[in-house]
Amino acid sequence: MSSPGHLFGVGVGPGDPELMSVKAARLIASTRTIAFFAARGHPGIAHRVAAGLLTREHREIRIDYPVTVEPRESLSVAYEQLLAQCYDAAATRLEQELSGGNDVVVLCEGDPFFYGSYMYLHSRLARRFPTTVVPGISSLAAGAAAIAQPLACGNEVLSVLSGVLPESELVAGLRSCSAAVIIKLGRNLERVRQAVAAAGLLGRAFYVEHASSPAQVCCALADADASRAPYFSMVVIPSAAACSR
Repeated sequence: MSSPGHLFGVGVGPGDPELMSVKAARLIASTRTIAFFAARGHPGIAHRVAAGLLTREHREIRIDYPVTVEPRESLSVAYEQLLAQCYDAAATRLEQELSGGNDVVVLCEGDPFFYGSYMYLHSRLARRFPTTVVPGISSLAAGAAAIAQPLACGNEVLSVLSGVLPESELVAGLRSCSAAVIIKLGRNLERVRQAVAAAGLLGRAFYVEHASSPAQVCCALADADASRAPYFSMVVIPSAAACSR
């Protein structure tokens, strides 16, 4: 019997292909089987970032998310079940490749273990197959670079919050930290903006979408257009102290 294949979770960064690590680029170029997640009808962010490294020699496994509209305020049981079924099916497909001795690279936008879909494949497969995770620059780091301001300094607390949280929880979370990044916006942007205003932070809050890519948008949160915000956008609220030192 052949040895099992190796599973690689490879972070490709937030959008700019030049922000990929040397290791990520080497593994993508040298591994024949490439898997990636994508919303139905879209090419997939991670695939777009890595496209310049892919050739006809690669075999691609596209994993479509079962839904294309993000939830509001909370993750419903039905939504969670759909995602779990998607990850189960994807893990089964990759298991077949790995059991046949084929190495597989799973492309991950940002970092695989920072709110990345790869982690759900990892939890299903890592106990049975050799795995390597290649970290990537996260959206959080790209957001700070986009606004060109430091996030936090010294002993300050930086919080990462989800835009699908109830408004009251967002307000409480914002009031308990020195700086914050709120991810998963989309249809939640207006409610997030209200929470930021209620926490008294609207004056130093920024809106960022498609960080580091040619389509990057960066503006004051107060000026952001809530009618067009993509899911993979964020609010960045830098520390007042870090910006003044």
